[in-house]
Amino acid sequence: MRSQATAPHEVTLARLVAPVYLPMVIGTIGVGVLIPVLPLYLTDSGLSLGLASVVLASVGLGATIGGLPVGTLVSRLGDRAVLFVSLVMIAASTAALGLTTTAIALVALRLTTGVSNIGLRLACQTYVTRHVGIGRRGRSMAMIGGSFRFSALLGPLLGGWLVDTTGYTTTFAVAGGLTLIGLLPALMAGPEPPTITSPQRQFGAIKAIRTHWRVVLVGGLVPLLVMAVREGRFVVLPLIGDDIGLSPTVVGAVVSVGTAADLVLFPVAGWIMDRFGRLSAMVPGFGLVAVGLVLLGLANSTTTIVLAGTVIGIGNGLSSGSMLTLGSDLAPDDSTAPFLAAMAAMGNAGRMVGPLLVGVVGAVAGLGGASFALAGVLVAAIVWLVVVIGETRTP
Repeated sequence: MRSQATAPHEVTLARLVAPVYLPMVIGTIGVGVLIPVLPLYLTDSGLSLGLASVVLASVGLGATIGGLPVGTLVSRLGDRAVLFVSLVMIAASTAALGLTTTAIALVALRLTTGVSNIGLRLACQTYVTRHVGIGRRGRSMAMIGGSFRFSALLGPLLGGWLVDTTGYTTTFAVAGGLTLIGLLPALMAGPEPPTITSPQRQFGAIKAIRTHWRVVLVGGLVPLLVMAVREGRFVVLPLIGDDIGLSPTVVGAVVSVGTAADLVLFPVAGWIMDRFGRLSAMVPGFGLVAVGLVLLGLANSTTTIVLAGTVIGIGNGLSSGSMLTLGSDLAPDDSTAPFLAAMAAMGNAGRMVGPLLVGVVGAVAGLGGASFALAGVLVAAIVWLVVVIGETRTP
């Protein structure tokens, strides 16, 4: 396990702005642009719903299969080098989307984006882990989570406007260009400060998993379950809203309420994790999401579904950055990046499990039953977190 002592070289949150937060925010706004644009582009290009779904799922597959190799690259080349390469690859694969309508080419581009996305995340997470002590780590990781949420809020608004005014090809080019701008603050960040971790030789992915497989399995089960629920809610909430007769505008507003809560609460989540412990933020946060999912399963009116969406959003905001922080707390000094990559891979597997769980349970027990099942999965994650893992912020 990582030493918990505060080191003299620990950096402040302000010194993470240029090397971590600005590249993350600017670089992922371009990714956020694609949220409403890419599905429309695929269908307007004549792809069937099945092929369009394969293209859209490819980014998640790329993140899942690319995590471990990218983790090895981070440990061997350094987090900053991987950050630079990842931003360039995201930019290129995004801009190139507007140049083809061939399904296999689109899949290849999205796979590239998925691998690069996990590279960007691991580079930033590893940098924070190596330079920030455990007493500030919750706030540091919550800021990374907040960066993703900000991009998911601003990017779609920009993407819709660009498509209406300039068309698809220009929109993809602009999205790629925005990602490249994320290189500038990273290049201007100056020399990297000394790390607070011990200068041990870093293991590759396979050796890291062999050496620390128990910690990977015990710790990785939580992001797998949590990410399954987080992804599943994006499926079950719109479907339940449609089932009770809500318009797409109202459903979109409910989702936006959750995103707004995330943006407001992620600094609070980080402060709670650092001041009172990780469990003090995660348990109530996940508990509120579970309560919201139960309300969602019982929803039969606009008021109820709005209330459910709000509770889910507040709970998700209170747990912002929690999975990044958990992985960072558990990561061994001799295999930081590969370990974080393994944790990320389990979380990405959860992203694929969530929608499947909604589909299977929904077919048998209805959408309400699927929402209850997601709540049950999150309760299981809370129990595992409290009983098996325990508090990871130790003096």
